[in-house]
Amino acid sequence: MSDTERDDAESGVPVAVVLDFLAHGRTEDDRPQYQKEPLAYALDREDFRLYEAVLAGEAGVSIGDDLPVDRSDERIEHLGEVEYEDLSGGAQSELEYVVEDLVTEEEQRFVDFYNDAQPITLRLHQLNLLPGIGKKLRNSILDERKRTPFESFDELQERVDGLHNPREVIVERILEEIREDDLKYRTFVRRESEE
Repeated sequence: MSDTERDDAESGVPVAVVLDFLAHGRTEDDRPQYQKEPLAYALDREDFRLYEAVLAGEAGVSIGDDLPVDRSDERIEHLGEVEYEDLSGGAQSELEYVVEDLVTEEEQRFVDFYNDAQPITLRLHQLNLLPGIGKKLRNSILDERKRTPFESFDELQERVDGLHNPREVIVERILEEIREDDLKYRTFVRRESEE
């Protein structure tokens, strides 16, 4: 992340990671090439929203770059939230790698989810939303975190028998929330309609 992008993130301007850059716009656009605007698909670092940004002609970005998701950014002519199905094939295939990187970069944020997760209803706990975590594993996590909070994914895996690769469990849940429109509960992914 550059100093400018870090400043944007610290100033409250959401920052997204570029998943795909189409210098000549969408392939299904029938207009002549010189009339097509460059597009970028990006994933918000904080709440995992998906965006399509129509970029100014001279605004070149690359996959993996950070892009401030701010309508006042001079590189962005139009910005809109999109669904997973609206992403280009390249953006869809890059998504898993970017989510893995974000979870790794912000490990403490996601370890804190294991430390802070709460019941949703009398019968359902936030931990149960994670793939592979049933009642027994949930109770083991709750018992261990009462002793001392978890400090890392490695410590979580060491202390909780049966919990294999807690980082991957979080990644799988985030991807599920991004891809599925009809989930009743969302923990990590926010959408405009949910604000």
